[in-house]
Amino acid sequence: MREILILSGKGGTGKTTMVGSLAALVPNKVLADCDVDAADLHLLLNPKVKKETEFWSGVTAKVDSSLCTACGTCEELCRFDAIKILEKAEIDSLSCEGCGVCAEFCPEEAIDLNDNLCGSWFISNTDYGPMVHAQLGIGEENSGKLVSLVKKEARSIAEKIKADWILVDGSPGIGCPVIASLAGADLILIVTEPTKSGLHDLNRVLDLAEHFKVPSCVCINKGDLNREVAEKIQQTCLKRQILMLGLIPFDPDAISSVVAGKPLVENSNGLGAMAIREIWGKLEKIALDQKKK
Repeated sequence: MREILILSGKGGTGKTTMVGSLAALVPNKVLADCDVDAADLHLLLNPKVKKETEFWSGVTAKVDSSLCTACGTCEELCRFDAIKILEKAEIDSLSCEGCGVCAEFCPEEAIDLNDNLCGSWFISNTDYGPMVHAQLGIGEENSGKLVSLVKKEARSIAEKIKADWILVDGSPGIGCPVIASLAGADLILIVTEPTKSGLHDLNRVLDLAEHFKVPSCVCINKGDLNREVAEKIQQTCLKRQILMLGLIPFDPDAISSVVAGKPLVENSNGLGAMAIREIWGKLEKIALDQKKK
């Protein structure tokens, strides 16, 4: 079983469009959407939810107004400006970090720390295989823990059905959820775009992957829109000894496939779909060659 993680240095590069197409091309796999802060793979794959589970993590402070004397100690100690003293102490749940200082030092013991409901995670069926995905609540933390949970469940399902592949749609950037998604990955495919910000953020993701010693390869989406920057990206990959798997040309069919809620390779036989099929062929060979080693 090989686990392929698809990342992008920034949002909007076409990462999820790539994952959706790979879902249609890769045989005998389990899908995991680890972009828990802004999950959107379900928009292309139309999952049918089999199981929904609440995700509880961390704590949030809550005031017992019957005990509070509005002394102001909690407001003074809170580093996150989450507490205001009106008639009683009031806590903004979106600003509260659950550090517990207010509860520890409240002279009236009027503040409790309650377990926090952060979101939900799902096990679903799709036309392309089982899928594990999640949705973090608005303003909630602990996205790294939720990513780790999604990956753990995806691996468990993959072992049960003897899947050959796990495809992981990661978050953009290099933050906590991306670091969590790197754990256990055999190969990273980074989807970038031919812009200055695309090149800058590609280097950050490559640095992160190198730090955690996970092999990477790159493809350029909409690569024909700025040939000069696309060439710089290819030179960067050559200099860093990173495999460049291909350039996906701009294709209006990508937009129509999103509107239709279908993977590009199932909605089109155009240049974009052809390029993605070629990239998968190269990606499969690299992953299988790694396994032999």
